[in-house]
Amino acid sequence: MASIPLVAPVFPAGKEPLPPGVSEEERQNFLQAKKYQDYMSMGMESCVAKTVIAGAGGLAIGAFFSLMSTSFAYEDPLLRQQHGALSRTQKASEVFKEMGRGMWRSGKGFGKVGALFAGIECVIESYRAKNDMVNPIAAGFVAGGVLARNAGPKAAFGGGLAFAAFSAAIDLFLRRETPDED
Repeated sequence: MASIPLVAPVFPAGKEPLPPGVSEEERQNFLQAKKYQDYMSMGMESCVAKTVIAGAGGLAIGAFFSLMSTSFAYEDPLLRQQHGALSRTQKASEVFKEMGRGMWRSGKGFGKVGALFAGIECVIESYRAKNDMVNPIAAGFVAGGVLARNAGPKAAFGGGLAFAAFSAAIDLFLRRETPDED
């Protein structure tokens, strides 16, 4: 194949040059792995996957925060007196059940907020085909409004503004330029 200067070479499908260290015998395995890698990257870029990941992460973080806060709550001697008539095993069982309920309740709330925000932001970003500050602010406004919708229109608008401001602050912090350290 003759090479033309300043023009990218064109290769037939399946005959592209292989990366260094990959032999011709390994071409099929390499192409198969590349195909699965492409499927995985397409899946991870989908709004459904981002929503599920954010929801699961929110569930885990909410459960962890609840576990930490309830573990500190049981150090209070007044709370221990409420379970005075129970044996140690029964007390431990009640404490763990209560911790589990609290972890589920808190985790569910965090997961709902994370999934809602991530899903809305992904849809907005896909629609606009841009990744800028408008996406998290708009997603925060919509998510805050949806979360506060049962309290009335004024609360939904206020919740939207508050969540949008919070989203903007977080995104500005994450997008900031760090100074180069030599």
